[in-house]
Amino acid sequence: MSQVSRVDAVAAGVRALPGLGESFAAVQAAWRFYGNERVSLPQLAKPLLECVRTRIARECDNVVLVALDWSGLHFGDHTSKADRVELFHNADLGYELLTALTLSERSGLPLGPVALDLRAAGGVYSTRHRGTMPVVSQLDVLSPLMAHVSGLHLGRPAVFIIDREADSVGHYRQWDQDHRRFIVRANDAPRVMWEGQERPLKKVADTLAHRGILRRVRQFVYQGRQVRQYVGQSQVVIERAARPRHRKILGRELHETLPGPPLPLRLVVSEIRDMKGQVLACWLLLTNLPEAQASASTVALWYYWRWQIESYHKLLKGSGLHLEHWQQQSAGALARRLCVAAMAVTLVWQLAKAPESSAMQFRELLVRLSGRQIKRGVGQPRFTVPALLAGLGVLVPMLCLLEQYPLEQLRKLASQTLPFPLPHRTPPPSAP
Repeated sequence: MSQVSRVDAVAAGVRALPGLGESFAAVQAAWRFYGNERVSLPQLAKPLLECVRTRIARECDNVVLVALDWSGLHFGDHTSKADRVELFHNADLGYELLTALTLSERSGLPLGPVALDLRAAGGVYSTRHRGTMPVVSQLDVLSPLMAHVSGLHLGRPAVFIIDREADSVGHYRQWDQDHRRFIVRANDAPRVMWEGQERPLKKVADTLAHRGILRRVRQFVYQGRQVRQYVGQSQVVIERAARPRHRKILGRELHETLPGPPLPLRLVVSEIRDMKGQVLACWLLLTNLPEAQASASTVALWYYWRWQIESYHKLLKGSGLHLEHWQQQSAGALARRLCVAAMAVTLVWQLAKAPESSAMQFRELLVRLSGRQIKRGVGQPRFTVPALLAGLGVLVPMLCLLEQYPLEQLRKLASQTLPFPLPHRTPPPSAP
């Protein structure tokens, strides 16, 4: 609860902890907790996983969607963090976060993260393992991560959704052999067997569109304007060999050719068109899901919901959490705080989904406390998740404060110190 407290760029941790009367003591307690190596990430993840299991039972019928994505955490000016790694170039230092975020099969709403890996110079800090794990390539970590998520007994089989960083023939074959269901956005250039010929994937998609196979399936708002989604599908077979990257020798990156058995997959083509028919985006999706389990329209919709994991990373970095300003001096301490922050965000997601009238009133209160401006209009939500998080960041320390200072005492202290009178309203009589 204390982690949701909105902090500024130089705050070391939480704003208030129950039972600690001074902010200095609260910060020191949080600092010691995050730096305590005896507190393991799997321990911290247990209550989060229990919460996610409960939500999956309520929000998913047949499968649970698991979005996987990486996010660079930039700490270029934090020289006290000695275990930073190079991200996009040698002057860009920080850590790399890999998150597995569960999504509702019905609505696409986020349910909660079930795994996080934080790559640092000393190894990978993960909720999957006590201590650190060795660093492997981005794609090679996905198979053990999928195995871990599948072994969490979430109550529904997982469908993994990944962006085109994961477009890799060798990994497709490995995941299919391990019976992992996946949806991956593919690149345009790779070649597949289609109608007896080997063709680039983009050529196959263009031919499907030219033949009129793509059908309009839904209309929604995309980047602020009304658009229509057209979807079509076809069966393709990948026969080409995999070429995994290997270490560099004398400045050259070596590749190894690894042939494999033919792999049949479904190609789902999803085009986003404006109201005049102009194509704004085209997604080439490869999946091993049988059509009886998910139609082409469903596969396209599930991939569209993948953006929720990018919103999650954005929520961590901004909206009051300011992850890239955290002052913890090691990746281990930062990873522990990330676990606690994930619980806070999951709590807010639950509040945003709650249908009760009391929850609606509570959301209105939090938006008011947040000071955020919410866009009004027909069909516009009356709250946003960042606003709820910011409102909780005001409410939680306020409630902790009122446990130590009665309201009348606060009024008296303010009236004795401030040069202007505070407004005082008589509360309305309570309803019978």
